[in-house]
Amino acid sequence: MNTALPQLAQPPSFNWLEQLVVTNGAGIRLLVACTLGGLIGLVRELNRKSAGVRTNLLISMGAAFFTELGVILAGDNSANKAQVASNIVQGIGFLGAGLIIHNRSRVNGLASAASIWVVASIGMACGAGLYMPATLAAGIVIVALAVVGFLEQRASLKAYAVTYEVRGNDTSLMLQSVLTAMDQVHERLTDIQTDVIGESKRASFLLATTRRQHERLLVELNLRPDIGKLLTFREQEDD
Repeated sequence: MNTALPQLAQPPSFNWLEQLVVTNGAGIRLLVACTLGGLIGLVRELNRKSAGVRTNLLISMGAAFFTELGVILAGDNSANKAQVASNIVQGIGFLGAGLIIHNRSRVNGLASAASIWVVASIGMACGAGLYMPATLAAGIVIVALAVVGFLEQRASLKAYAVTYEVRGNDTSLMLQSVLTAMDQVHERLTDIQTDVIGESKRASFLLATTRRQHERLLVELNLRPDIGKLLTFREQEDD
């Protein structure tokens, strides 16, 4: 009876010269991945979005590093060198799914999830040494995040959420004024909250609509004499 234990696969061995060449090449790929991921994260930071510089930089570098390690650890004779890379796609998918939140009849985090997913692919391209495709992809992502998002808002194509807060002396009259203003812009009033602080009455509500509709509502609310003060707060978590 043969009781010999199976031999475990040994990692590839390098002499000092080979290891120096591999390390230098890996360092350049990681630096490029960090740079491209950081630039995409910077655009999101400037737009006050989640998943900023550090998040995108680390995801890009991690994807690049795993891509390099997958090839090295598999060895020259392995036919399954893409196993680690395929697991990166699945792992990033789970990470992105955790960023998507359904809240108040709105879905937040879709752009954040999509951005880290594409940043991971850019990092994988850097890890494979495909610098030009990775740079081109990063440029397209930056244009999509910065320019396309701006054009969507200017053309009043994209809806975003704003919290409106009105203050006055009579809660009933304020609420009637708010309802009338919402009717004028053909928007539905839902989930309004009221409270009293000292002698001041306050009511607040959330509305997700386009820029043009927000501007129309502001005009209508400012015309109501029963509203003494009007404040607006843009929801920063929106993508």
